[in-house]
Parts: sequence; structure tokens; C-alpha cells
Amino acid sequence: MSGRWFHPRGSLARDGWETVVDGTIEGWEHTGLRVARLAAGEGLPLEPGAEKLVVPLAGSFSVRVTEDGDERTIELAGRASVFDGPTDVLYLSAAATAVLSGEGRVAVATSPTDEIRPTRRIAATETPVELRGAGASSRQVHNFGTPQALDAARFIVCEVITPAENWSSYPPHKHDEHTPGHESRLEEIYYFETAPSRVGGGRGTAEASFGMFSTYSSPAGEIDINAQVRTGDVALVPYGYHGPAVAAPGYDLYYLNVMAGPDAERVWLISDDPAHAWVRETWDGQEFDSRLPYTTDENKKG
Repeated sequence: MSGRWFHPRGSLARDGWETVVDGTIEGWEHTGLRVARLAAGEGLPLEPGAEKLVVPLAGSFSVRVTEDGDERTIELAGRASVFDGPTDVLYLSAAATAVLSGEGRVAVATSPTDEIRPTRRIAATETPVELRGAGASSRQVHNFGTPQALDAARFIVCEVITPAENWSSYPPHKHDEHTPGHESRLEEIYYFETAPSRVGGGRGTAEASFGMFSTYSSPAGEIDINAQVRTGDVALVPYGYHGPAVAAPGYDLYYLNVMAGPDAERVWLISDDPAHAWVRETWDGQEFDSRLPYTTDENKKG
């Protein structure tokens, strides 16, 4: 079962993209993701028919957008790496055609829809930054694509930074049943990146860096992922409990989440595994990890 839902880097490459998640994957319907490494002078087309969120991972990018007969170019300042704080992102309506260019690595989250929401650039300074959990469960969340920050048709998109030795996506939780006011149905993509800890004194290598990620079954379906994760790996969660995502000692962990589902309301409602829900109470009175927040290289803490 892990082989069906866990995809190592390169195994989903197609059409100039390092990673393509879409409806061609059996059992996958509501969300998509494309990841590319672009060199100067290269460009990749983005077709209409799905809402999109362009997220620079490393580097800066330009998006030439054609919509309603008008053409304009939108610049995304980007960042040095996913561990350097928020980035400019661009929401593209389902009616827009675009060409993406620049230099570096970039992700494009998608969800198929014919509902039109306005194309919008969200500056890094506009991104809501949340410190979630406490102690060794501290993590940093960039909520640029959540309902509170973005008027989108279907998807919910955010990214999470977990410092070395910390746990995130914990307690294990699920969102695979429609229970109004309590739980929503959302399939979810995890795209991972790892790196030597920014407070590790420069030791370690990008190739050696890793984290761990786990899923397990719920009444909605059987799933079983227990994997080392590295830069470029993708885990798909159509149902079931997921978490923890753990950053190994010496290495920081990042993941981009893309969620959408069949429910009419665009909302993230979860149910913790009852066996582990009590862990949240232990965070009361604990401080956040002092290494957070991770910002730019010039302002990094620790």
C-alpha cells in the first residue's frame, strides 16, 4: 500500500516537470501538484481548467498571465530556500493561461474547477505565519493558501517547517468523513524537502538529510506509509490517519500541503486519533522552540 501512495523523487516526472500529481493517478481526484527546476531562459506553460497557486521553493520567477484578453507579467521575489521564511505566491484563476519562467525550483498546486476566483499575488509580507504546537512539537506554518488568507474555489494550501528533532502533523489526524462542524473530506498531498539544520554549524549534506513520515488506516480506507523522506519525495493521503512527520536530528524538514475534497464548504476540519489526542494538552504552558521562526538568512535565529 505504501508503494501506491508514496512516490520517491523522480518517479512522477513528466513533460518537463520533476513531479506531476493529477487525476491520471488511480484514486486521485481533487488536488494536483507540479514541481520543476527551471534554468534561465526556460519556460513552462500553465493551462486553464484548474485553479493554481505558484509557490517559489528556491529562486525568483515571472509569470506571464493571459486572461480575458489581457496579458500581464507578475514577478515573484522568491527566496533562497524553503527554510528562509515566506515567499511571494501567485493565485491563478481557472480561466487564466500562463507561462512560468525564472531560475530555481518552483511548485504549482492545482485543483480542477470551473469556478472563477480573481488572480492575485500574495506578497511574502502578507502571508500569515503561525507557530503551532509547543516544545518538541513546535513547527512553523505559512498559511498563504488557507480560507483565512485566500479566496479560492476549492483547495487549501500551506507549508510547514519542522526544525531538527521536532515532530509535526501530530497528533495523527484524519479528514476523510463529512461530519458538519467536526470533520471535512479532504485528500492531501505532502511534498517534502530536507536540509542540514540551519543551526547545525554547517555540518551535514543535503544528500544525507532526511525525515520520517507515517500514515495508517481509518474506517474510510486502508493505507500504510512508514518512510524516510527526502527532497522531492511525495506522499498522497486519500484517507486515513496521517502523522507524525518527524525531522531527524541534524536535519530540518519542510513540506507543502495541498488539500481539496468533495464537500461544498472549503474548510479544514480534522479528527485526532483518539488514542493520541490527549497529547495536545501537554503543550499547555510549554514555550515554542526558540529556533523559530525561521526567516531569511540575514535574520535567522539560533
